[in-house]
Amino acid sequence: MNPEHPCIVQRDFTILLEMGLPRSDFARSQLQVYAELVKSPSAFHTYHITPLSLWNAAALGWSAKDIQDSLHSLSRWDIPRDLLKDIEQLVSRYGTLTLSRARAEGVQTCSTDTVSAYRVEHETSENMEKGTVSSYTMVDRLTLTANTPALLEELLSKQELRQLGMIRTGEVSASVPPENRGLLKQECTRLGYPVVDTAGYLEGNQLRFSLGQGQAQVQLRDYQVEAADAFEGADGLGGSGVLVLPCGAGKTVIGMAVMDRLQCEVLILTSNTTSVRQWIEELKQKTDIPDDSIGEYSGQKKEVRPITVATYQILTHRRSKDGDFDHMKLLSERKWGLIVYDEVHLLPAPVFRATADIQATRRLGLTATLVREDGCERDVFSLIGPKRYDMPWKELERQGWIAQVDCVELRLPMTAELLERSMRAEGRQQYRVAAENPAKLEAVRSLMQRHSGLPTLIIGQYLDQLRTLARELGVPLITGAMSQSERVRWFDAFRKGTIRTLLVSKVANFAVDLPDAAIAIEVSGSFGSRQEEAQRLGRILRPKPGENKAYFYALVTENSRETDFAARRQLFLIEQGYEYAVRRFSPTEAMGSLDDEAEGGGKKKEA
Repeated sequence: MNPEHPCIVQRDFTILLEMGLPRSDFARSQLQVYAELVKSPSAFHTYHITPLSLWNAAALGWSAKDIQDSLHSLSRWDIPRDLLKDIEQLVSRYGTLTLSRARAEGVQTCSTDTVSAYRVEHETSENMEKGTVSSYTMVDRLTLTANTPALLEELLSKQELRQLGMIRTGEVSASVPPENRGLLKQECTRLGYPVVDTAGYLEGNQLRFSLGQGQAQVQLRDYQVEAADAFEGADGLGGSGVLVLPCGAGKTVIGMAVMDRLQCEVLILTSNTTSVRQWIEELKQKTDIPDDSIGEYSGQKKEVRPITVATYQILTHRRSKDGDFDHMKLLSERKWGLIVYDEVHLLPAPVFRATADIQATRRLGLTATLVREDGCERDVFSLIGPKRYDMPWKELERQGWIAQVDCVELRLPMTAELLERSMRAEGRQQYRVAAENPAKLEAVRSLMQRHSGLPTLIIGQYLDQLRTLARELGVPLITGAMSQSERVRWFDAFRKGTIRTLLVSKVANFAVDLPDAAIAIEVSGSFGSRQEEAQRLGRILRPKPGENKAYFYALVTENSRETDFAARRQLFLIEQGYEYAVRRFSPTEAMGSLDDEAEGGGKKKEA
């Protein structure tokens, strides 16, 4: 036993991290590479090692021995031997399957019997007679290579893979139609064998331009260069994957740096029209790409140009529930050399399916968090690519590139009347009753007085609650129903300091550039969404003048469903090193109850 080591490593892939010890912060920085945080009470944080967390670590260059050595250096007691074997076995699966271009310049040979058997299984007699189906043709097919014959046998025994057109071509190799490249990787990952894709990419149409030759000069920071290098990969074998950096770290600039290296036509997909126009403005300011070569593809405009910026929503729009996705053709409208998926954690399921068909195009995912509440992280891994770069939030804070943030969970009392309403409610309605606690109005008013003069965002989930706050506080409210032009007008006013406080609904969760926001007050949220919590804190991370400090307040009704959901919402940020101080708000002593907050006093989060 080594009492100085902060972790207890268990056979079921669970790791308990004791907080408050000298090596606790170092342990957290190690664990976030190959494990996922699942619980965060104040004394012990609980992590879980998953196959996907190990494969992402492997994609970042960590070997099984690196992970085992890390655990040995952190574990208080001996690590179960079987766990170490399981880790070695799971990590070793990354790289056991490789997808590449067929040998002999794309030509493979198979026996007539093999081809005939494939045709019988996969083609109708009508198509065979007409010769219209070319899936069995060996020209231009891809080669899937396994590290052992036994593994290939196991894969070929799966009906799901045979239906994708796998034909054995050797002891450890099989042929795969290029149109099934994405589906193959998706299915193999689901079966527990991630595929390393080295089949290469189409070059796309060339587009010559320079970064930093526009109206604004661009000096890439060291970590931005590292991120672009990581996407490019060793020996140029990159070209697909996800870069994970905090909000305010300049992910848009990193995207442009990748574009600058490739010098090709690019399709950029992002979360909403506001961020579409931010991308366009950044491209115009920081590159010499002609204005008429940059197009907006949204609900308002349908411009397809060498650089096209579109929303996920327009791609998934259809006229009826069972209708076609009319705009999905944009993915193949031009010979794109790169597709950028901004806020990739928001990628809708239909775009996943379409992305499976365009695996020959380079794909760059940008995000502040790979957390998805729908459990589709494996699809991001297999179809966009593995995590290529991950910059810890606290590291950028230490370097001064993002603001220091004090996080406070401000708990409000559950009155007898509110408790009665909550008990009468059912299911998720109980959460909403607590989230719309009327006492939050006074708490917001108190915080606004305390931070008077600082630019403040008040963010919430429920429009009735937000309208009440807007009316009582005399603050403008931005919702999804507001026109884009009016929304931009309010954002500009806030940015220029004409107004100091904005109320925003979920429209401000993502890709809204409000660089002067120093205070964020969260009055309600989308249940236990870790993703949303991270994005909301990201609204205030940009560097500030002076002490470079910001404040994030989560208003929570105590002894309610909201308290439980708040604990889950905070998991990702706690994993990144943020700590929520818990304080109880009392309307009768509103200002005094928060006096010690700036000095970091108060009780640490217990969830």
